Amino acid sequence: MIYFVFILAAAVVVVSAVYLNQFGDVISKKSSLSGAAVGTFLIAGATSLPELTTSLTAVYIDNPDIAVGNMLGSNVFNLLILASMDIIYRRQRLFQKVNNKENIPSASFGLFFLLIIILSLWMPGSIAIFGVGIEMIVIVLLYIFSMKFLSGGESEKEEEGQTKDYSLKAAVIGFIIASVIVFISGSALSVSGDRMAEASGLDASFVGSFLIAASTSLPELVAVYAAFRLANYNMAIGSILGSNLFNIQLLALTDLLYREGAILASVQASHIFIACLGVVMTLIMIFLLIRPDSMRSHWRYAAPSLLMTLIYFVASYVLF
Repeated sequence: MIYFVFILAAAVVVVSAVYLNQFGDVISKKSSLSGAAVGTFLIAGATSLPELTTSLTAVYIDNPDIAVGNMLGSNVFNLLILASMDIIYRRQRLFQKVNNKENIPSASFGLFFLLIIILSLWMPGSIAIFGVGIEMIVIVLLYIFSMKFLSGGESEKEEEGQTKDYSLKAAVIGFIIASVIVFISGSALSVSGDRMAEASGLDASFVGSFLIAASTSLPELVAVYAAFRLANYNMAIGSILGSNLFNIQLLALTDLLYREGAILASVQASHIFIACLGVVMTLIMIFLLIRPDSMRSHWRYAAPSLLMTLIYFVASYVLF
């Protein structure tokens, strides 16, 4: 029954996430918002709903390692999604067709947030204000500040892809309905994935960082693939980088609801390795966004993404 629920939930997530991107694509084309802005805020928020549900459930059952591991693990898995798509579609040269001025700030703030988390995990103890770690308060304030840079880009014409002709009002309503379906099916996916992982007897931090993180990141995977099919590359990258920023804010919310003190002071030290993995992969992502368009060989172009993929699987095996 657990396997059946997992497969059924995965199928529903796939279908709803495809519609989520179709509606998001219409919103980006028929409103003043650019594809990167739609990806960074609308789609990123909707596809991060399963992570929120899973982490809040983990806090409720007093398992902070799954809560923190799920968020950090989802971030590195999201970057793996982009790297994988870049390898598969290497002839299209994804990172040379996007508006770097809109995506580089998102990646940079995500990198900075991860460095703050690493510092907090490395230092013994944590200063808590009303039970919330001071590092989370700093991250939330910086995120609010960052929105000025992340939403201020000018709207530009995206490459026209095959998309259905919905009105803006219909697209907004459809986007909301698809978001609710992603939340429900993604939550079922997370819970069934947690039960499957629990039966294996693996460590809670590994389960949260890789197994559950991969299952809750399925909406992001479908979102990126659908954005590729629509040739809306800004939305593809924006949805991933935006989800990573949003996940860190959800970690702050998780800390607020965790009543045993600062949540980062209550988890295993192994989470530092997940966060460091995120830093390395984000640095490679920034390099992909800023490097000049001078690669003739498709495989030479895809080398950084191949390196990201290799690092992810090596780190997974080592932590396993």
